[in-house]
Amino acid sequence: MTRPVRRALVSVSDKTGIVELARALADLGVEILSTGGTAKLLAQHGIAPVEVSERTGFPEMLDGRVKTLHPVVHGGLLARRELDAHMQAIAAHGIAPIDLLVVNLYPFEATVARADCTLDDAIENIDIGGPAMVRSGAKNWRGVGVLTDAAQYAGALAEIRGTGGLSDATRFALAVAAFDAIARYDGAISDYLSSLRPDGTRSEFPGQANGRFVKLQELRYGENPHQRAAFYRDLYPAPGSLVTARQRQGKELSYNNIADADAAWECVKSFDTPACVIVKHANPCGVALGADAADAYARAFRTDPVSAFGGIIAFNRPVDGAAARAVAGQFVEVLLAPSYTDEAKQVFSAKANVRVLEIPLDDVRPDGATDWERGHNAHDVKRVGSGLLIQSADNRRMTLAELKVVTKRAPTDAQLRDMLFAWRVARYVKSNAIVFCGDGATLGVGAGQMSRIDSARIASIKAANAGLELAGSVVASDAFFPFRDGLDVVADVGATAVIQPGGSVRDDEVIAAADERDIAMVFTGVRHFRH
Repeated sequence: MTRPVRRALVSVSDKTGIVELARALADLGVEILSTGGTAKLLAQHGIAPVEVSERTGFPEMLDGRVKTLHPVVHGGLLARRELDAHMQAIAAHGIAPIDLLVVNLYPFEATVARADCTLDDAIENIDIGGPAMVRSGAKNWRGVGVLTDAAQYAGALAEIRGTGGLSDATRFALAVAAFDAIARYDGAISDYLSSLRPDGTRSEFPGQANGRFVKLQELRYGENPHQRAAFYRDLYPAPGSLVTARQRQGKELSYNNIADADAAWECVKSFDTPACVIVKHANPCGVALGADAADAYARAFRTDPVSAFGGIIAFNRPVDGAAARAVAGQFVEVLLAPSYTDEAKQVFSAKANVRVLEIPLDDVRPDGATDWERGHNAHDVKRVGSGLLIQSADNRRMTLAELKVVTKRAPTDAQLRDMLFAWRVARYVKSNAIVFCGDGATLGVGAGQMSRIDSARIASIKAANAGLELAGSVVASDAFFPFRDGLDVVADVGATAVIQPGGSVRDDEVIAAADERDIAMVFTGVRHFRH
């Protein structure tokens, strides 16, 4: 059913598009009610709204804190049009029904995001009248359309122009969006206030965590076919993150596709030079730097061609025709890159099932380095039983100056470069992680084992299966070697340099073993567990 729009109440904090909307409504014969700054703005543009205070008989009070909290407003919003008793009641009290409510709220989140925000600033930006009106209008969605975002204006206006009003379906959808907006607003207030310490400083972790996520799509199934699943994004996603991707072609993404694609993308975008990452079951099975995308792919693929079959491939540089032809030679589930040349698109068009995702990486600092941390999520969240584990993201980047040489043999410049490369890869490998590298490419990856020595053995086996030589290689261990046996395994297969956190009670034993084997070893003082 379509209900006509004869009267609209317009009261917004964000004035984007409001003059154009109000003028269009007025031209359609809709009576415009308004308040405060919104009314003044409309008047300045030749639109003559009726001040709400004229209808209520009360002026705005208490610095604008009280202006719409009145039966004339809420009666006009809450009266059910289909109930004669409701309509007779408001008529008896001279209350006119309000058919369209256009409201957005005080900028609480923008206010508390300022470094100089005080508690008083935050409190003054807690909207009272706005949410009350939105709740009233949305509750009575069968009679009232509620616009809470400028992005809704064009669609609603087009429908009003075409039919004279808004349909039940539109009003219900707007009501859902309105309650979502209120929930997000209240969640932001709760997050802020419950994060305040007695001394006025803020905790990174509020007393109540109010997750705010928007559903992107329902998935065919979850990790396994008997599980149901959906894909959500943060209300304010980090730039350059997976949820900002545009799918250019291919089948619908599955739960596992998304999980693996995220692992590949987060790893590849951490490199400042051309890189390729191949992921299988959430673990990198091949990572390499290269002169360009095609070169990086070839070097990453040779690490473990068997595991790369049916994997996820990510690039941090545009994919050209040469890279596309190389990738097209294998079975790939998902491909990710900042962009694709026309030639590359043509190559992949012949493989209609390949999911091709494009994610711009344009967040660049003036010095030319990728602003990696800005493009990463601030927190990691893991569900445990009936609770959550929330932690700051593992965004720690290691520099050469931070490495501590602990052995008699010092690493060469080339080994130091490979150490930092291997260390970065190890951050994205499930613990226990052992990563052999050489010349900016992985040679063998051992992941997810209960024993670090087993991870070391698996990594060397992977290298042997791929026909890669480990003599002279560099090894990264995501956590310390608890005993010398793990170090002996990597030394036995030819590693000549090791990067690890240190911190074991047996560090001296492991350092002595490295000296005995004539291996260069550095400590980072940082661990990269990934469970």
